[in-house]
Amino acid sequence: MITDWHTLNREPSLPGLYARAATRRKITGSTLPCAGLRCWVEVDAKRLAAYRKVCGFTDNGLLPPTYPHILGFALQMQLLTAKDFPFPLLGLIHLSNRIRVLRPMGGVSRARVSVQVQNLQPHAKGATFDLLTSLDDQLGCLWEAESRMLCRGVKLEGEPVEDDCTPTRALSEIERWKAPADIGRQYARVSGDYNPIHLSAASARLFGFPTAIAHGLWNKARTLAALAGHLPIASVEITAQFKKPVRLPSEVTLLASEPGASGDFRLVGAGDLEHMVGHWRPLA
Repeated sequence: MITDWHTLNREPSLPGLYARAATRRKITGSTLPCAGLRCWVEVDAKRLAAYRKVCGFTDNGLLPPTYPHILGFALQMQLLTAKDFPFPLLGLIHLSNRIRVLRPMGGVSRARVSVQVQNLQPHAKGATFDLLTSLDDQLGCLWEAESRMLCRGVKLEGEPVEDDCTPTRALSEIERWKAPADIGRQYARVSGDYNPIHLSAASARLFGFPTAIAHGLWNKARTLAALAGHLPIASVEITAQFKKPVRLPSEVTLLASEPGASGDFRLVGAGDLEHMVGHWRPLA
């Protein structure tokens, strides 16, 4: 599919996009738009510092490997609330996330973010698509990611294809941490992601959840912060599958293989409840 790129002069305003998302509750089609959005963005030092604090990253002079998602969030929102996007944003489920850090992300103060959607596929519960995001500087692509999203209720022909990130290496406990009741609100303030299922038990119940749940990308960011000494800083691909949600508040345990060019990890809760599994691999 050839992408029809549109370049914006500034980042979109999130309040208006949330208002648009709140009014769209119906599936309007089964074809993804070919339009993509691009915009140059500034890295705000205070916002970056607040993100590091919420997610547990130390300041090593590099952008955290998950931070470009924050830089691209407003563009993602605009793309997913556009009139030609067929699925309602509220209710989409984040199934997995793959990040590729191509070069060390040090000294990045301004970069171009690009977002698009591709790869509509049947799923046992509906249909999935990939939300693609990339970050470029003056030398080319620094970082890229695929977030696989599920929309329930969509019917497509074909057999579902399931990815598998089941760890194959021996894992040992790395760290335990508590996900406090307000971590969804803390993460929303630094990310812009104010999805009601993460903010409070009352707002989560409106969408069928008994309690608020942690953002999947907070779980991944907190995990990568704990694994900072395990992974390369660049030329690495990091994949995570989101399993059972982390209900708030709760305590989780991170298990991982030995440091190296490749490795596996699991995030589990009480009773070995599996919240997230994943791996890191060197880029080919």
